[in-house]
Formats: sequence, C-alpha cells, structure tokens
Amino acid sequence: MNAGRPRLQLPEPALAAMWGSLPSVAEHTVAAVVAEVPSYADAFSGRMGRTIEAAVEQALAGFLRLTAEGADPDSSPGIKPALDGAYALGQGEARQGRSTDVLLAAYRVGARTAWRELSAIAVSHGVPGETLGVFAELVFAYIDRLSALSVAGHADELAKTGLARQRQRQREKLVRQLLAGASIEDLEMTADRAVWTPPLTLTAIAVDRGHEGSIAATLDPRTLEAPEDTVEPLPRPVTVLLVPDVGGGARSAFVDSIGTSGTVIGPARPWQIVGASVRRVLRALELSSQSDPPLDTDDRLADLVVGADGEALADLRERVLAPMRHLRPRTQEKLIETLRTWLLHQGRRDTIASALFVHPQTVRYRLGQLQELYGDKLREPNTIMEMTIALATADPSDFR
Repeated sequence: MNAGRPRLQLPEPALAAMWGSLPSVAEHTVAAVVAEVPSYADAFSGRMGRTIEAAVEQALAGFLRLTAEGADPDSSPGIKPALDGAYALGQGEARQGRSTDVLLAAYRVGARTAWRELSAIAVSHGVPGETLGVFAELVFAYIDRLSALSVAGHADELAKTGLARQRQRQREKLVRQLLAGASIEDLEMTADRAVWTPPLTLTAIAVDRGHEGSIAATLDPRTLEAPEDTVEPLPRPVTVLLVPDVGGGARSAFVDSIGTSGTVIGPARPWQIVGASVRRVLRALELSSQSDPPLDTDDRLADLVVGADGEALADLRERVLAPMRHLRPRTQEKLIETLRTWLLHQGRRDTIASALFVHPQTVRYRLGQLQELYGDKLREPNTIMEMTIALATADPSDFR
C-alpha cells in the first residue's frame, strides 16, 4: 500500500475464516440494506437480490485480497472488477431514478454490517485491539473508495442522459420548426443545439405505429421523428420519420430496403423544406393500407395530383358525366368505360376494342352514342383535358 496508508497483517487463520464466510457476510449485508433503506426493498428482491449479493461478495473479496497482498487499491488489478462494479452500480442507480443520498445510505449500512461480521471473525481468532483499529480504518477507507466511484458513475450517467434528453428536446423542436416553415437561421441554430449535422436532403416516410423498430436499425442515426401532434389528423396511426440523404441515386436502393408493409415513402427534399415531403406522404396514406407493399409516392404522382382535392374531382366528374345521367345504369357504365379507354388510347379504335374485349364494330357503335351525347365538345381541347383528369384514374363502377 501507499506510505500514507496503515499496514495490516492479519493472521492467516483469520483471513481464511473471512474468505470462508464471504457468502454469508454478503447475504447479511444485503438483508441489512433492505431492512434499513426502504428504497431498496423491491430492487433487492428475487433474482436481482442474488445478483447484488454476488456483487457485494465480489467487493468484499477485493478487500480481503488487498489485505492479504498489502496492495494499493488504485493500482491492484485484482480488485478492478470491484471498482468497475461500484461505478456501474452508480450508473444503474441513476437510470433507476434513485438519488445518491439513497445510494450512500446503502453503503453506510453495508459497511457497518460487513465490519461487524468481519471484525467478529477477527476477534474470535485473537486479533489484538491495535490491529483491529487498523483493520477498521482500512475497511471504511475501502468502502469510501467504492462509494466515491458509485457517486461518480451516478453523476456521469445523469450528465450523459441529461445531455441526451436535452439533445432530443432540441431535435423535436427542430422537427416542429421544419414543419412550420421556420427561417433558415432558426433551423440552423436549433440543429446546432441538437448536435445534429444537417444532410443535403430529408425524405419523409410513414411507418405504421409500432413497426418503427423493423427499419430503425437500417436508418441514418440522424433520422428525425415527427411528434404525433404535428402530423394529425391521420387516416391510420403512423409514425413519420425524416430520413437523411436517400435521394437521387440512393433512392432506389433505399426503397428496395423497406420491407415493412404499409410504409409510404415521400420525395427527397432539401432538408430545410422537408415539410413538402411530409405533406405528400400524409396525402398518399389514402392510397395505401397496412397490408399493402411499401408505396413509393414517386410512382403515384398522377393519383396524388388527381386526388389532391377530392371534392373538386367529384364536381369535375359530375360535370363531365352529366350528359349520361338520363341513361340506364348499365348503359352509363359501358359508355363511361368506352370514353375512358378512348381517352387513354387516343381514339385508336382497334386498340380500344382490344382493351375492352369487344368487337371494333361495338366500339364504333358506342363512340357514335358518345358523339350524340357530347357533340362537338369531343373535339374541344379543354373538354378533352377535363375528361382525361376526371376519368383517367377512376373505375367505371365509381360512377354508379
């Protein structure tokens, strides 16, 4: 040991007896802590209690090893597990929400109990009073060393988790600012406080709530999550994530990597205007269900454009189909189907017949009916445009 520390020489029989009693000393120490520090009553029960008993026994074994070797606790490799365990205990206590006051109270009770047990063994082996005094000093100095390490672990964990919580709060603030269209200056300031390095682009994806873990491991650690209240109302519960730098050439591989059903993938946008990607994803949720394969919104742009204003589309369809409203439902359905196919195939009669699985003469007859209903409007560019928009993504059964 260091020159400033007292030297202890216990008789070999006394040391041997202490080694043999370590399991019972550890058990009694834990029992005393449970009895005198109520905060640990639940924590020390069952399997956890046995784990802590083992840790206490390890700490006491470290002390006896030092005693036998006359070693320095700061340099002896033999007690490193005990010192590391004390530090880890402090970290764990911080995560459990217990204060250092409770932790130090447990150390005081444990030290007192361990000393009482070990000193009784020493006395029973005739250890003189002067040696017992040195023994007591070393026991409590060792416990002080362990408790100091636990306090350090507690403080470090609080600092680490506190900083993590602070950064998470700043990241949440950043998402709120992004979706609210905050200024570049404000966004960059919050990103800096969140210790978040801005990417070139962000891509919004919507994952059914509870399934985020299935893809989280594959995403850039800078991925942001939109708070629920920023993306409501939703057609179904989803979590919206903002994924860095999966645009351009990286997009295809990223889309292919998403194997979670119901996921909707928005467009890549410069990170400062990712709100546009979020808005598209939320609109596209109407096109997807939980059981559908992942939906790439880049593949459904026409559907999204046509469905951007559902009421306006319904009004347009109503106007386009008004000339047919007096016909019988079955006749309406056939003519709507023919008109839609005529628009999509640019009037090519044989192609229309093939698409409808009817004879070209039947197509000729139906087109004649449409000509009677619409007249010269079938040659007006604006009417053709409105018909194309109204019918291109619809099924004839939608108009029954």
